[in-house]
Amino acid sequence: MPTVKSSTVLGRQLGYELKKFRESAGITMAQAAEVLDCTKGKISRIENGHVPVRAPDLTALMEAYHVDEPEARERLAALARRANRRRREGWWHPYTSVLSDTYIDQIEMEAICESVRTYQAQLVPGLLQTEAYGRAVTVASRTWKTPEDIDRFVRVRLARQARLTGENRFDFWAVLAEGVLRQEVGGTDVMRTQLEHLVTMAQRPNVSIQVLPYSRGAHAGMFGPYVLLSFPRTAALDLVLTETPVGNIWMEQEAAVASYRAMFDDARMAALPPTESLALIQRIAEEHKP
Repeated sequence: MPTVKSSTVLGRQLGYELKKFRESAGITMAQAAEVLDCTKGKISRIENGHVPVRAPDLTALMEAYHVDEPEARERLAALARRANRRRREGWWHPYTSVLSDTYIDQIEMEAICESVRTYQAQLVPGLLQTEAYGRAVTVASRTWKTPEDIDRFVRVRLARQARLTGENRFDFWAVLAEGVLRQEVGGTDVMRTQLEHLVTMAQRPNVSIQVLPYSRGAHAGMFGPYVLLSFPRTAALDLVLTETPVGNIWMEQEAAVASYRAMFDDARMAALPPTESLALIQRIAEEHKP
């Protein structure tokens, strides 16, 4: 069983937003420290997500920073609750034996984000995978050894998809390299069903899918897949999740996130428009019919 701990990604998100509010209010770290009767070092650690923020301290800081909007106050409180709570409280707790810390962080951040943008070079994004396709990918990864572990991870991946179809939906925009459509995962029937599922999901008002065809040649995104998460308030820190075969990495530096935003904009501009993309997906799906 993985070690139970607080989500540092959520803590850093909270700290970043508190820092923005502090600076907007013209309050120094020394003055913030006086509010909590603590050291400047503690304020720095809060803003870097290294220590949890207790509810009374958060309330005091919001008062000092003139965070008056109910929506902003509730958002910060929700971030603090999520960052501070033990991981056993999440809906995914029964599955923690098959989840990495990074994957748990991703679930937590998806729960509060406003939009997700992703570029994928080889695989259909997990949020758009069918059960059969997801199972084939999970088996091929060799990360999970037993049928029971494979089943558990697939169930978690399917449960995540509720954020695309439930009441509290976020906007999802995927740019897929043509190779994603051509890579036959799980066999002909599985692949055809997966492609048809992409077409169905793209009809949803909060889902956009574009295909970047082979004919576009070299482009910046071809060096690896990534996920860009954005949050409701302008003060919020966007996050990038880069995907590697040995584990995923969060990137939070503003310059790095800005580079990924630019890469995604380049990818979507180079890709086929959504209507042409869906037509291509449908044509490839037809090729898989007996």
